[in-house]
Amino acid sequence: MADPAEYPVPNRLREMAAGERPQERLERLGAGALSDTELLAMLLRSGTRGQDVMTLATRLLAEGGSLAGLMAWRAPQFRALRGIGHVKALQLLTTMEIARRVIGQQAADAPVLNRADVVAAYFQPFTLGLEVEKFWVLCLNRKNRLLKRVEVTSGTATAALAHPREVFREAIREAATAVVCVHNHPSGDPAPSAADLQITRQLREAAKAVDIDLLDHVILGRTAADPTGRGFYSFREAGLI
Repeated sequence: MADPAEYPVPNRLREMAAGERPQERLERLGAGALSDTELLAMLLRSGTRGQDVMTLATRLLAEGGSLAGLMAWRAPQFRALRGIGHVKALQLLTTMEIARRVIGQQAADAPVLNRADVVAAYFQPFTLGLEVEKFWVLCLNRKNRLLKRVEVTSGTATAALAHPREVFREAIREAATAVVCVHNHPSGDPAPSAADLQITRQLREAAKAVDIDLLDHVILGRTAADPTGRGFYSFREAGLI
């Protein structure tokens, strides 16, 4: 974290002209008129001794890089910033989780999920900042449009693979004609492990038995941690499905 001394110390909120403070602007112009810093200031509500809420919001945005960057923060990162205690950190975590879920629900409007890169883009809101490994099945119709996204398992940071029985039970329940299986690697490197290879073989055989197409098994990572620079791995593209 940057040294607080690098930031200006005057009380910015007090220096603002009447009617130009975030709350007055919100009431007069609506939330869309507020800057990212002003929105954070409204959420934080108050600063701390020697640091007004606008300065605190500015510091928070500078450290996170953007509002989107803050979505990946965990509680210790928020609390490490002077002026953000336990309660404020929980408020911020709650707000970021609401934003993540709203984005995810908007993305869930029956997209066509027929390519690994599309699947990876669709899942970005769900995996941002995720510290445990989760396994999902995407139940698709004949046109490869999403019927339902089902979280099958959620585990530790090292393992959370699913049994094919659980995967295809959900697909049958949704009358899906095809599925895409997806799981994330919290490490960021999407290269498949031996366990990933094994479960994919099992899924491939189970798909034949129930006559539901296994279109792909996609492992999600992060572009920066992926030696290939893609941020995901596709078993279909690798010729393993």
